[in-house]
Amino acid sequence: MALAKIVFASMTGNTEEIADIVADKLREKGLDVDVDECTTVEAEDFLEADLAIVATYTYGDGDLPDEIMDFYEDLAGLDLSGKVYGVVGSGDTFYDEFCKAVDDFDAVFASTGAEKGAESVKVDLAAEEQDIENLENFAETLAAKVSE
Repeated sequence: MALAKIVFASMTGNTEEIADIVADKLREKGLDVDVDECTTVEAEDFLEADLAIVATYTYGDGDLPDEIMDFYEDLAGLDLSGKVYGVVGSGDTFYDEFCKAVDDFDAVFASTGAEKGAESVKVDLAAEEQDIENLENFAETLAAKVSE
C-alpha cells in the first residue's frame, strides 16, 4: 500500500482542513496517509513516503509562514527522485501575491527531483464547495499517479 505523507502549516485552521480533505480522499482511494503539523516532523520524513504533500498558507504579502521555514529549507536539500509530490494551500486574494507559498513549495519540490503529480490547488481563505471538489480531484489524481 502506497504511503502518502501530508505536512501542513495552519494558523486559523483553514489549511489544516484542506489537508484533512485531501487525506480523506486519499484514504478513500486506498492509500495509507499520515498527516502532521510542520513543526512536529522533519523534511527527511518524506523519504519514507511514496507521495509527499505540503499544505501551507501564505502569510501577509507572499511570505512563507515562520513555522514552516526550517522545513522548507531542509526540503530543498533532499533528493526525492522517484517520489510524487503535490502542494495545496490557502491565502487571501486581498494580497497581490495570492498563495505564493504554494508556488514556493512547488518550486522547491521540483528541485528535489520529485515528480509533480497534480496541479496545485489554491484556496481563498476557507474551502467552499468548489474548493472541496478541486481538492478531492487533486487527491484522486495523485492517488492514480502513485498507483501506476
